Amino acid sequence: MATTINRPRLQLRDLTLRDGQQSLFATRMSQATIDKLLPYYEDARFHIMEVWGGAVPDSVMRYLDESPWDRLRIISKAMDSKGPKPVSLLSALSRGRNLFGYVPYPDTVLEGFYKEAIANGLNIMRIFDALNDIDNVKESIRLINSLGGIADGAVCYTVDPKPAKEEPKGFAARLKGMLGMGPKEPEKIFTTEYFVEKAKAMEALGAKIITLKDMAGLVTPSRAGELIAALKRAVKVPVDFHTHCTPGYGLASSLMAIINGVDILDTNIWWFAEGSAAPAVELVYIFCQRMGVEVEVNMEAVGRIRRQLFEARKDLAPFDLNKDSLPKEFDPLNDTLPAEVAALFDAAIDFAVAGDETALLDCCHKIEAYFNFPKPNELVKNAEVPGGMYSNMVAQLKQLKSEDLLEEAMRLIPMVRRDAGLIPLVTPTSQIVGSQAVLVALDRKNGKADYTTTNNQFISLVKGEYGHTPVAIDPEFRRKITGSATETPYDVSKYKRPDNPMTEYGTPLASNTEEMLLVELLPNVANGFLNKRRAEEAARLKAETAATDGTAAAETADEAQGALPIEGPVLSAPMGGKILTVNVKPGSKVKKGDHLLTYEAMKMENDVEADREATVRQVFVKPGDVVGTEAALIEFEP
Repeated sequence: MATTINRPRLQLRDLTLRDGQQSLFATRMSQATIDKLLPYYEDARFHIMEVWGGAVPDSVMRYLDESPWDRLRIISKAMDSKGPKPVSLLSALSRGRNLFGYVPYPDTVLEGFYKEAIANGLNIMRIFDALNDIDNVKESIRLINSLGGIADGAVCYTVDPKPAKEEPKGFAARLKGMLGMGPKEPEKIFTTEYFVEKAKAMEALGAKIITLKDMAGLVTPSRAGELIAALKRAVKVPVDFHTHCTPGYGLASSLMAIINGVDILDTNIWWFAEGSAAPAVELVYIFCQRMGVEVEVNMEAVGRIRRQLFEARKDLAPFDLNKDSLPKEFDPLNDTLPAEVAALFDAAIDFAVAGDETALLDCCHKIEAYFNFPKPNELVKNAEVPGGMYSNMVAQLKQLKSEDLLEEAMRLIPMVRRDAGLIPLVTPTSQIVGSQAVLVALDRKNGKADYTTTNNQFISLVKGEYGHTPVAIDPEFRRKITGSATETPYDVSKYKRPDNPMTEYGTPLASNTEEMLLVELLPNVANGFLNKRRAEEAARLKAETAATDGTAAAETADEAQGALPIEGPVLSAPMGGKILTVNVKPGSKVKKGDHLLTYEAMKMENDVEADREATVRQVFVKPGDVVGTEAALIEFEP
């Protein structure tokens, strides 16, 4: 039997419906699938269920044509016990000043959004800032508390950069050091004190939970134990640990977190766990059983959810990174572990207590291998990226038919991250850096200098509009990217609320407050989503009128516009994506550097500028078109 530990119970936050599907299946789980799971979740009684935020509001509109507000309402109704509190507290993930979008918002937008979210059933808002800039979370913490929610302050874990080269060793290195000739020890930025101070600052602002958010799964077991113990000593509120298994640390680090007193642990259910996602609750349950720790969840109900999730995963096969290698079916309540596997659990606990990280990891990797969970991803480990970022990059590049760029882009991520001020990688910075790494890979493929092509959000990040980076950005690099060496913060006082335009059906685009919030936070995807809703309403009204009047609706067809034979130079798409705006038309005279159009790729906006002084002969695209890499955009006069 393994070592027992001196703690009575462990609470769980289930991530399956949000982070689990985002990390493994590019956030493609439909509401119809979730509806089938909710009766079982009601019985499971997780302490917290993370069901919203992150990529959910964007993705359910963009890919599933569903309302994110409806998703929150439906889940909230299912978890409502009619008592003083819901069966499970519902949590969402917010990017602090950026909410669910990609720009900083003023306090009025923050308040409107949080008010609507809490009114629709949200209990906990986990608030983080991608730069760990406390100034960017303080107003969100205050507002959530004042509106009756629970503010969960998340500190984003990251690591110091790796040395560019292996440092000299031995006597020669020591001699050079004594003579002042050796390489200087790089300054450690992300120390235990760094994370503890961020947590204490959030608690002082009113955070009721502190989360160590390890979005890339880079917390090693020994580091997890050290940080959780330090946080428990430093703050009085419950401490939550969130990690991923991508690089191979997640399960072992979660065990160390439990041993070092973590109050809440984030897990996923079997078919949506491990790999790029968080550890499997079933494996955590076995560890806790063998240590004498009570897990506060109904594991019989979890088993019923698990069976439903197996069918859900089959439906998500087009987005499943591991569809050809599923884990073994396993029920910890009814299946007996082989003696050698049970021994691995006991040995892992003993090695964790003894602080033998190498042996602990070896045991956990053997456990995961036995159940056929994915092996540690060395590419992700070396590039130091979160699993959700990785799966989204794979899904987006697959759609753009640019899969060949993935490996090179992954190798470039650490360089782009260092250039941008050593920022942690979590949405939106993970998307910004990932997209920019792809653009640099494209530049290299096309024989251009690095950063010849930049996305708009990367420019804003380097400029200073997202906040203060952990390390100051080189002024010359800032000048190269933005045209100025001076850091320029975003001025929220200049925020202009977007218009609520009239649609072609004679109705406003947004019909209520929650829809207007979508327009404010995610304007491009919300525009298309809401236009469809207004079109459906107009069609219903037309059908009702036709039925009443006995008349038939007239049908119209767009006139086909034939393209001219190409005679002049053509400007092509640097990267595939969706056209958002086109600023020129045939006959427009442009100068080199003029803004011609904007397209979206990997959720980032990218401007296309004129590469010459010329007259536009024809434009091949319009807003809403989806184009591939090297697709013709604009032809100039010969």
